[in-house]
Amino acid sequence: MAELTCFKAYDIRGQLGTELDEEIAYRIGRAYAEFLDPKTIVLGGDIRLTSAAIKTALSDGIRDAGADVIDIGMVGTEEVYFATSHLEADGGIEVTASHNPIDYNGMKPIREGSRPISSDTGLLDIKRLAEANDFLSTDAAKRGGYTQVSILDAYLDHLFTYIELDRIKPMRLVMNAGNGAAGHVVDALEERFAALDLPIELIKIFNEPDGTFPNGIPNPILHENRAPTIDAVLEHKADMGIAWDGDFDRCFLVDEKGNFIEGYYIVGLLAEAFLLKNPGAKVVHDPRLTWNTIDVAEQGGGKAIQSKTGHAFIKELMRSEDAVYGGEMSAHHYFRDFFYCDSGMIPWLLVMELMSSRGEPLSALVSAMVEAYPSPGEINRKISDPAVAIERVRKYYESSAQVIDDTDGISMEFPQWRFNLRMSNTEPVVRLNLETRGDRQLMVERQAELLSLLETA
Repeated sequence: MAELTCFKAYDIRGQLGTELDEEIAYRIGRAYAEFLDPKTIVLGGDIRLTSAAIKTALSDGIRDAGADVIDIGMVGTEEVYFATSHLEADGGIEVTASHNPIDYNGMKPIREGSRPISSDTGLLDIKRLAEANDFLSTDAAKRGGYTQVSILDAYLDHLFTYIELDRIKPMRLVMNAGNGAAGHVVDALEERFAALDLPIELIKIFNEPDGTFPNGIPNPILHENRAPTIDAVLEHKADMGIAWDGDFDRCFLVDEKGNFIEGYYIVGLLAEAFLLKNPGAKVVHDPRLTWNTIDVAEQGGGKAIQSKTGHAFIKELMRSEDAVYGGEMSAHHYFRDFFYCDSGMIPWLLVMELMSSRGEPLSALVSAMVEAYPSPGEINRKISDPAVAIERVRKYYESSAQVIDDTDGISMEFPQWRFNLRMSNTEPVVRLNLETRGDRQLMVERQAELLSLLETA
Protein backbone atom coordinates (compact mmCIF):
# COMPACT_ATOMS: atom_id res chain seq x y z
CA MET A 1 0.00 0.00 0.00
CA ALA A 2 1.89 3.03 -1.28
CA GLU A 3 1.45 6.22 0.72
CA LEU A 4 -0.42 9.03 -1.01
CA THR A 5 1.80 12.04 -0.30
CA CYS A 6 -0.70 14.47 -1.82
CA PHE A 7 -2.69 14.47 1.44
CA LYS A 8 -1.73 17.51 3.53
CA ALA A 9 -3.04 18.82 6.85
CA TYR A 10 -5.95 20.82 5.40
CA ASP A 11 -6.33 19.74 1.80
CA ILE A 12 -4.97 17.56 -1.01
CA ARG A 13 -2.13 18.94 -3.07
CA GLY A 14 0.59 17.29 -5.14
CA GLN A 15 2.88 17.30 -8.13
CA LEU A 16 1.23 15.94 -11.24
CA GLY A 17 2.48 12.55 -12.38
CA THR A 18 4.39 11.76 -9.19
CA GLU A 19 1.85 12.56 -6.44
CA LEU A 20 -1.47 13.10 -8.21
CA ASP A 21 -3.05 11.79 -11.40
CA GLU A 22 -6.47 10.71 -12.67
CA GLU A 23 -6.20 7.21 -11.16
CA ILE A 24 -5.42 8.65 -7.73
CA ALA A 25 -8.22 11.20 -8.17
CA TYR A 26 -10.67 8.36 -8.84
CA ARG A 27 -9.55 6.56 -5.66
CA ILE A 28 -9.92 9.78 -3.67
CA GLY A 29 -13.44 10.21 -5.03
CA ARG A 30 -14.40 6.68 -3.99
CA ALA A 31 -12.79 7.10 -0.56
CA TYR A 32 -14.40 10.50 0.04
CA ALA A 33 -17.85 9.14 -0.81
CA GLU A 34 -17.36 6.02 1.33
CA PHE A 35 -16.28 8.18 4.25
CA LEU A 36 -19.17 10.67 3.99
CA ASP A 37 -21.85 8.31 2.65
CA PRO A 38 -23.46 11.28 0.85
CA LYS A 39 -26.42 11.49 -1.46
CA THR A 40 -25.20 14.54 -3.39
CA ILE A 41 -21.77 16.13 -3.87
CA VAL A 42 -20.89 19.46 -5.52
CA LEU A 43 -17.79 19.56 -7.72
CA GLY A 44 -15.96 22.54 -9.21
CA GLY A 45 -12.53 23.15 -10.69
CA ASP A 46 -10.10 25.97 -11.38
CA ILE A 47 -8.53 26.97 -14.72
CA ARG A 48 -5.52 24.63 -14.60
CA LEU A 49 -5.18 22.55 -17.74
CA THR A 50 -5.47 19.30 -15.75
CA SER A 51 -8.40 20.32 -13.55
CA ALA A 52 -11.16 19.16 -15.91
CA ALA A 53 -9.71 15.64 -16.27
CA ILE A 54 -9.03 15.29 -12.54
CA LYS A 55 -12.55 16.53 -11.78
CA THR A 56 -13.99 13.91 -14.17
CA ALA A 57 -11.99 11.13 -12.50
CA LEU A 58 -13.06 12.39 -9.07
CA SER A 59 -16.68 12.48 -10.26
CA ASP A 60 -16.43 8.90 -11.55
CA GLY A 61 -15.15 7.73 -8.17
CA ILE A 62 -17.93 9.51 -6.29
CA ARG A 63 -20.62 8.22 -8.66
CA ASP A 64 -19.28 4.66 -8.54
CA ALA A 65 -19.74 4.87 -4.76
CA GLY A 66 -23.43 5.60 -5.38
CA ALA A 67 -23.59 9.38 -4.87
CA ASP A 68 -24.94 11.98 -7.29
CA VAL A 69 -22.60 14.68 -8.58
CA ILE A 70 -23.57 18.30 -9.25
CA ASP A 71 -20.88 19.86 -11.45
CA ILE A 72 -20.89 23.67 -11.18
CA GLY A 73 -18.14 24.09 -13.77
CA MET A 74 -15.00 26.21 -13.76
CA VAL A 75 -15.31 28.12 -10.51
CA GLY A 76 -13.41 29.40 -7.50
CA THR A 77 -13.27 27.56 -4.19
CA GLU A 78 -15.78 29.87 -2.56
CA GLU A 79 -18.36 29.04 -5.23
CA VAL A 80 -18.14 25.39 -4.12
CA TYR A 81 -18.54 26.55 -0.50
CA PHE A 82 -21.59 28.55 -1.53
CA ALA A 83 -23.14 25.86 -3.74
CA THR A 84 -22.75 23.11 -1.14
CA SER A 85 -24.84 25.01 1.40
CA HIS A 86 -27.14 26.74 -1.09
CA LEU A 87 -28.05 23.45 -2.80
CA GLU A 88 -28.13 21.61 0.55
CA ALA A 89 -25.63 19.04 -0.73
CA ASP A 90 -23.83 16.62 1.56
CA GLY A 91 -20.38 17.84 0.59
CA GLY A 92 -18.28 19.47 -2.07
CA ILE A 93 -14.80 19.46 -3.60
CA GLU A 94 -12.95 22.17 -5.52
CA VAL A 95 -10.19 20.84 -7.79
CA THR A 96 -7.42 23.40 -7.39
CA ALA A 97 -3.81 23.90 -6.41
CA SER A 98 -4.46 27.60 -5.77
CA HIS A 99 -1.14 29.46 -6.01
CA ASN A 100 1.10 26.38 -6.43
CA PRO A 101 3.29 25.98 -9.54
CA ILE A 102 1.74 24.96 -12.84
CA ASP A 103 2.79 21.30 -12.50
CA TYR A 104 0.67 20.86 -9.36
CA ASN A 105 -2.99 20.24 -8.70
CA GLY A 106 -5.11 19.34 -5.72
CA MET A 107 -8.49 19.33 -4.01
CA LYS A 108 -10.23 21.20 -1.22
CA PRO A 109 -12.91 18.92 0.27
CA ILE A 110 -15.76 19.98 2.52
CA ARG A 111 -18.76 18.25 4.08
CA GLU A 112 -22.38 19.30 4.69
CA GLY A 113 -22.85 22.91 5.75
CA SER A 114 -19.59 23.78 3.96
CA ARG A 115 -17.61 22.55 6.95
CA PRO A 116 -13.92 21.84 6.33
CA ILE A 117 -12.47 18.34 6.28
CA SER A 118 -8.95 18.43 7.71
CA SER A 119 -6.55 15.84 9.11
CA ASP A 120 -8.38 16.17 12.43
CA THR A 121 -11.86 15.69 10.97
CA GLY A 122 -11.65 12.91 8.42
CA LEU A 123 -8.98 13.65 5.84
CA LEU A 124 -6.71 10.91 7.24
CA ASP A 125 -9.61 8.45 7.07
CA ILE A 126 -10.14 9.33 3.41
CA LYS A 127 -6.39 8.92 2.85
CA ARG A 128 -6.39 5.43 4.37
CA LEU A 129 -9.34 4.33 2.25
CA ALA A 130 -7.76 5.73 -0.92
CA GLU A 131 -4.42 4.08 -0.16
CA ALA A 132 -6.06 0.69 0.53
CA ASN A 133 -7.93 0.94 -2.78
CA ASP A 134 -10.16 -1.90 -1.62
CA PHE A 135 -13.46 -0.88 -3.12
CA LEU A 136 -16.40 -3.08 -4.03
CA SER A 137 -17.13 -3.51 -7.72
CA THR A 138 -19.56 -0.93 -9.04
CA ASP A 139 -23.21 -1.86 -9.49
CA ALA A 140 -24.26 0.00 -12.63
CA ALA A 141 -27.83 0.21 -11.39
CA LYS A 142 -26.71 1.99 -8.23
CA ARG A 143 -24.25 4.37 -9.87
CA GLY A 144 -24.84 8.00 -8.98
CA GLY A 145 -26.17 10.54 -11.44
CA TYR A 146 -24.46 13.59 -12.96
CA THR A 147 -25.88 17.05 -13.59
CA GLN A 148 -24.37 20.40 -14.52
CA VAL A 149 -25.72 23.45 -12.72
CA SER A 150 -24.83 27.15 -12.69
CA ILE A 151 -25.07 28.84 -9.31
CA LEU A 152 -23.55 32.14 -10.49
CA ASP A 153 -26.69 34.29 -10.21
CA ALA A 154 -27.54 32.98 -6.73
CA TYR A 155 -23.92 33.47 -5.66
CA LEU A 156 -23.99 37.10 -6.85
CA ASP A 157 -27.27 37.66 -5.04
CA HIS A 158 -25.55 36.50 -1.87
CA LEU A 159 -22.50 38.71 -2.39
CA PHE A 160 -24.71 41.77 -2.68
CA THR A 161 -26.29 41.13 0.72
CA TYR A 162 -23.05 42.33 2.38
CA ILE A 163 -23.28 45.92 1.13
CA GLU A 164 -25.88 48.67 1.00
CA LEU A 165 -26.06 49.61 -2.66
CA ASP A 166 -27.41 53.11 -2.08
CA ARG A 167 -24.20 53.96 -0.21
CA ILE A 168 -21.89 53.21 -3.14
CA LYS A 169 -20.30 56.30 -4.68
CA PRO A 170 -18.72 56.55 -8.15
CA MET A 171 -15.61 54.42 -8.26
CA ARG A 172 -13.05 53.09 -10.74
CA LEU A 173 -11.59 49.70 -9.82
CA VAL A 174 -8.77 47.66 -11.35
CA MET A 175 -9.62 43.94 -11.30
CA ASN A 176 -6.66 41.57 -11.80
CA ALA A 177 -8.04 38.06 -12.20
CA GLY A 178 -4.51 36.62 -12.37
CA ASN A 179 -4.91 34.22 -15.25
CA GLY A 180 -8.67 34.50 -15.42
CA ALA A 181 -9.84 32.25 -12.58
CA ALA A 182 -11.98 35.05 -11.19
CA GLY A 183 -12.78 36.45 -14.65
CA HIS A 184 -16.27 34.98 -14.96
CA VAL A 185 -17.28 36.54 -11.62
CA VAL A 186 -15.72 39.90 -12.57
CA ASP A 187 -17.67 39.87 -15.86
CA ALA A 188 -20.91 38.94 -14.09
CA LEU A 189 -20.36 41.67 -11.48
CA GLU A 190 -19.79 44.22 -14.23
CA GLU A 191 -23.11 43.25 -15.80
CA ARG A 192 -24.86 43.36 -12.43
CA PHE A 193 -23.41 46.82 -11.63
CA ALA A 194 -24.67 48.10 -14.98
CA ALA A 195 -28.13 46.56 -14.51
CA LEU A 196 -28.39 48.19 -11.07
CA ASP A 197 -27.11 51.49 -12.50
CA LEU A 198 -24.27 51.56 -9.97
CA PRO A 199 -21.53 54.09 -10.80
CA ILE A 200 -18.69 51.55 -10.80
CA GLU A 201 -16.20 51.26 -13.65
CA LEU A 202 -14.09 48.11 -13.85
CA ILE A 203 -10.65 48.06 -15.48
CA LYS A 204 -10.09 44.37 -16.18
CA ILE A 205 -6.61 42.89 -16.63
CA PHE A 206 -5.59 39.23 -17.14
CA ASN A 207 -9.30 38.44 -17.13
CA GLU A 208 -9.48 35.59 -19.66
CA PRO A 209 -9.06 32.04 -18.31
CA ASP A 210 -5.70 30.61 -19.35
CA GLY A 211 -4.35 27.53 -17.61
CA THR A 212 -0.89 28.01 -19.09
CA PHE A 213 -0.41 30.88 -16.60
CA PRO A 214 0.96 33.42 -19.09
CA ASN A 215 0.94 36.07 -16.35
CA GLY A 216 2.91 33.98 -13.86
CA ILE A 217 1.90 31.84 -10.91
CA PRO A 218 -1.32 33.39 -9.54
CA ASN A 219 0.01 34.54 -6.17
CA PRO A 220 -0.20 38.31 -5.58
CA ILE A 221 1.51 38.02 -2.21
CA LEU A 222 4.79 37.65 -4.15
CA HIS A 223 6.36 41.07 -4.72
CA GLU A 224 7.14 40.30 -8.39
CA ASN A 225 3.43 39.68 -9.10
CA ARG A 226 2.16 43.01 -7.78
CA ALA A 227 3.39 45.36 -10.51
CA PRO A 228 0.60 44.80 -13.09
CA THR A 229 -2.11 45.77 -10.59
CA ILE A 230 -0.11 48.73 -9.27
CA ASP A 231 0.71 49.97 -12.78
CA ALA A 232 -2.92 49.71 -13.89
CA VAL A 233 -4.14 51.62 -10.82
CA LEU A 234 -1.73 54.46 -11.52
CA GLU A 235 -2.33 54.48 -15.29
CA HIS A 236 -6.13 54.59 -14.99
CA LYS A 237 -6.19 56.75 -11.84
CA ALA A 238 -8.27 54.06 -10.17
CA ASP A 239 -9.62 54.25 -6.64
CA MET A 240 -8.49 50.73 -5.76
CA GLY A 241 -6.87 47.67 -7.30
CA ILE A 242 -7.93 44.11 -6.49
CA ALA A 243 -5.86 41.01 -7.34
CA TRP A 244 -6.76 37.38 -6.66
CA ASP A 245 -4.88 34.12 -6.26
CA GLY A 246 -5.43 30.96 -8.30
CA ASP A 247 -8.79 29.94 -6.83
CA PHE A 248 -9.70 33.50 -5.70
CA ASP A 249 -10.38 32.66 -2.08
CA ARG A 250 -7.84 35.41 -1.24
CA CYS A 251 -7.85 38.98 -2.52
CA PHE A 252 -5.12 41.60 -2.27
CA LEU A 253 -5.72 45.34 -2.36
CA VAL A 254 -3.76 48.27 -3.80
CA ASP A 255 -4.66 51.84 -2.83
CA GLU A 256 -5.15 54.79 -5.18
CA LYS A 257 -1.47 55.76 -4.80
CA GLY A 258 -0.27 52.36 -5.96
CA ASN A 259 0.63 51.09 -2.50
CA PHE A 260 0.11 47.39 -1.79
CA ILE A 261 -1.87 47.09 1.45
CA GLU A 262 -0.64 44.35 3.76
CA GLY A 263 -3.36 41.85 4.70
CA TYR A 264 -3.00 42.72 8.39
CA TYR A 265 -4.51 46.16 7.88
CA ILE A 266 -7.34 44.78 5.73
CA VAL A 267 -8.25 42.56 8.70
CA GLY A 268 -8.54 45.75 10.75
CA LEU A 269 -10.67 47.44 8.10
CA LEU A 270 -13.07 44.51 7.80
CA ALA A 271 -13.32 44.14 11.57
CA GLU A 272 -14.27 47.82 11.67
CA ALA A 273 -16.83 47.38 8.89
CA PHE A 274 -18.54 44.46 10.64
CA LEU A 275 -18.54 46.09 14.06
CA LEU A 276 -20.24 49.15 12.58
CA LYS A 277 -23.08 46.87 11.48
CA ASN A 278 -22.87 44.39 14.39
CA PRO A 279 -22.04 46.32 17.58
CA GLY A 280 -20.50 44.14 20.26
CA ALA A 281 -19.71 41.28 17.89
CA LYS A 282 -16.71 38.98 18.12
CA VAL A 283 -13.92 38.85 15.54
CA VAL A 284 -11.29 36.12 15.25
CA HIS A 285 -7.67 36.72 14.24
CA ASP A 286 -4.44 34.73 13.91
CA PRO A 287 -1.43 35.20 16.25
CA ARG A 288 1.07 36.59 13.76
CA LEU A 289 0.10 40.27 14.00
CA THR A 290 -2.53 41.23 16.56
CA TRP A 291 -2.35 44.66 18.18
CA ASN A 292 -4.20 46.62 15.49
CA THR A 293 -7.02 44.07 15.29
CA ILE A 294 -7.43 44.07 19.08
CA ASP A 295 -7.54 47.88 19.09
CA VAL A 296 -10.12 48.05 16.30
CA ALA A 297 -12.32 45.48 18.05
CA GLU A 298 -12.16 47.29 21.39
CA GLN A 299 -12.83 50.69 19.82
CA GLY A 300 -15.85 49.19 18.02
CA GLY A 301 -17.23 47.74 21.23
CA GLY A 302 -16.46 44.20 20.11
CA LYS A 303 -14.13 41.44 21.22
CA ALA A 304 -11.05 40.08 19.44
CA ILE A 305 -10.35 36.35 19.90
CA GLN A 306 -7.08 34.73 18.92
CA SER A 307 -7.01 31.47 16.96
CA LYS A 308 -4.24 29.22 15.79
CA THR A 309 -3.30 29.97 12.18
CA GLY A 310 -5.17 27.90 9.57
CA HIS A 311 -8.64 27.86 8.07
CA ALA A 312 -9.88 24.78 9.95
CA PHE A 313 -8.94 26.29 13.33
CA ILE A 314 -10.44 29.69 12.54
CA LYS A 315 -13.68 28.30 11.15
CA GLU A 316 -14.12 26.04 14.17
CA LEU A 317 -13.48 28.87 16.63
CA MET A 318 -15.80 31.23 14.75
CA ARG A 319 -18.60 28.68 14.97
CA SER A 320 -18.09 28.04 18.68
CA GLU A 321 -17.90 31.78 19.47
CA ASP A 322 -20.51 32.87 16.91
CA ALA A 323 -17.95 35.37 15.57
CA VAL A 324 -19.18 37.62 12.76
CA TYR A 325 -15.80 37.79 11.02
CA GLY A 326 -12.37 36.16 11.06
CA GLY A 327 -9.22 37.35 9.35
CA GLU A 328 -5.66 36.19 8.71
CA MET A 329 -2.85 38.49 7.63
CA SER A 330 -2.27 36.07 4.72
CA ALA A 331 -5.43 37.57 3.12
CA HIS A 332 -7.87 34.84 4.10
CA HIS A 333 -11.09 36.44 5.35
CA TYR A 334 -13.94 34.42 6.88
CA PHE A 335 -17.58 35.41 7.27
CA ARG A 336 -20.30 34.04 9.54
CA ASP A 337 -22.97 34.67 6.93
CA PHE A 338 -20.87 32.88 4.30
CA PHE A 339 -21.13 29.59 6.20
CA TYR A 340 -18.03 30.60 8.22
CA CYS A 341 -15.99 30.19 5.03
CA ASP A 342 -13.37 32.37 3.39
CA SER A 343 -14.12 34.55 0.39
CA GLY A 344 -12.02 36.65 -1.93
CA MET A 345 -15.01 38.65 -3.21
CA ILE A 346 -16.71 39.83 -0.03
CA PRO A 347 -13.66 41.75 1.36
CA TRP A 348 -13.23 44.26 -1.45
CA LEU A 349 -16.99 44.84 -1.65
CA LEU A 350 -16.98 45.79 2.04
CA VAL A 351 -13.92 48.02 1.60
CA MET A 352 -15.61 49.72 -1.36
CA GLU A 353 -18.66 50.39 0.80
CA LEU A 354 -16.47 51.72 3.62
CA MET A 355 -14.66 54.06 1.22
CA SER A 356 -18.04 55.31 -0.01
CA SER A 357 -19.67 55.79 3.38
CA ARG A 358 -16.67 57.54 4.92
CA GLY A 359 -15.83 59.53 1.82
CA GLU A 360 -12.16 58.67 2.12
CA PRO A 361 -9.69 56.95 -0.22
CA LEU A 362 -8.26 53.57 0.74
CA SER A 363 -4.90 55.11 1.67
CA ALA A 364 -6.62 57.30 4.26
CA LEU A 365 -8.63 54.38 5.68
CA VAL A 366 -5.48 52.43 6.52
CA SER A 367 -2.97 55.22 7.19
CA ALA A 368 -3.72 55.51 10.90
CA MET A 369 -3.41 51.74 11.33
CA VAL A 370 -0.10 51.60 9.43
CA GLU A 371 1.30 54.45 11.51
CA ALA A 372 0.02 53.06 14.81
CA TYR A 373 1.35 49.54 14.23
CA PRO A 374 4.03 49.47 11.53
CA SER A 375 5.12 46.04 10.31
CA PRO A 376 7.49 44.96 7.52
CA GLY A 377 5.16 42.14 6.51
CA GLU A 378 6.02 38.46 6.79
CA ILE A 379 9.72 37.65 6.41
CA ASN A 380 10.70 34.09 5.41
CA ARG A 381 14.16 32.65 5.94
CA LYS A 382 15.50 29.22 4.97
CA ILE A 383 17.37 27.84 7.97
CA SER A 384 19.00 24.41 8.28
CA ASP A 385 17.60 23.74 11.77
CA PRO A 386 14.55 25.96 12.42
CA ALA A 387 13.75 24.49 15.85
CA VAL A 388 17.23 25.27 17.18
CA ALA A 389 17.10 28.80 15.74
CA ILE A 390 13.71 29.54 17.30
CA GLU A 391 14.87 28.21 20.68
CA ARG A 392 17.89 30.53 20.44
CA VAL A 393 15.55 33.49 19.94
CA ARG A 394 13.34 32.39 22.84
CA LYS A 395 16.27 32.21 25.26
CA TYR A 396 17.58 35.60 24.16
CA TYR A 397 14.30 37.43 24.85
CA GLU A 398 12.39 35.41 27.46
CA SER A 399 13.74 37.23 30.51
CA SER A 400 12.49 40.60 29.24
CA ALA A 401 9.23 39.50 27.55
CA GLN A 402 5.97 40.58 29.16
CA VAL A 403 3.98 37.90 27.34
CA ILE A 404 5.11 34.56 25.89
CA ASP A 405 2.44 32.73 23.88
CA ASP A 406 2.88 29.32 22.24
CA THR A 407 -0.49 29.22 20.47
CA ASP A 408 1.19 29.03 17.07
CA GLY A 409 4.97 28.98 17.02
CA ILE A 410 6.16 31.49 19.59
CA SER A 411 4.85 35.01 20.18
CA MET A 412 6.63 37.42 22.53
CA GLU A 413 5.38 40.83 23.61
CA PHE A 414 7.30 43.77 25.06
CA PRO A 415 6.10 47.27 26.00
CA GLN A 416 6.69 48.76 22.54
CA TRP A 417 6.95 45.78 20.18
CA ARG A 418 6.07 42.14 19.63
CA PHE A 419 6.92 39.30 17.27
CA ASN A 420 5.75 35.86 16.17
CA LEU A 421 8.02 33.10 14.85
CA ARG A 422 6.66 29.99 13.19
CA MET A 423 8.14 27.01 11.38
CA SER A 424 6.80 25.97 8.00
CA ASN A 425 5.14 22.55 8.00
CA THR A 426 6.60 21.63 4.63
CA GLU A 427 10.10 23.15 4.29
CA PRO A 428 13.04 24.33 6.44
CA VAL A 429 11.70 27.87 6.62
CA VAL A 430 11.07 30.18 9.56
CA ARG A 431 8.35 32.81 9.19
CA LEU A 432 8.83 36.04 11.13
CA ASN A 433 6.26 38.74 11.81
CA LEU A 434 6.79 41.76 14.02
CA GLU A 435 5.12 45.06 14.82
CA THR A 436 5.76 48.06 17.04
CA ARG A 437 3.69 50.73 18.70
CA GLY A 438 4.22 53.44 16.12
CA ASP A 439 8.03 53.22 16.04
CA ARG A 440 9.42 52.45 12.59
CA GLN A 441 13.03 52.79 13.69
CA LEU A 442 12.45 50.25 16.45
CA MET A 443 10.83 47.97 13.86
CA VAL A 444 13.95 48.13 11.66
CA GLU A 445 16.28 47.54 14.62
CA ARG A 446 14.35 44.58 16.02
CA GLN A 447 13.97 43.05 12.57
CA ALA A 448 17.75 43.14 12.08
CA GLU A 449 18.32 41.76 15.57
CA LEU A 450 15.90 38.86 15.11
CA LEU A 451 17.28 37.92 11.69
CA SER A 452 20.81 37.98 13.09
CA LEU A 453 19.78 35.63 15.91
CA LEU A 454 17.99 33.30 13.49
CA GLU A 455 20.87 33.12 11.05
CA THR A 456 23.66 32.67 13.60
CA ALA A 457 25.40 29.39 12.81
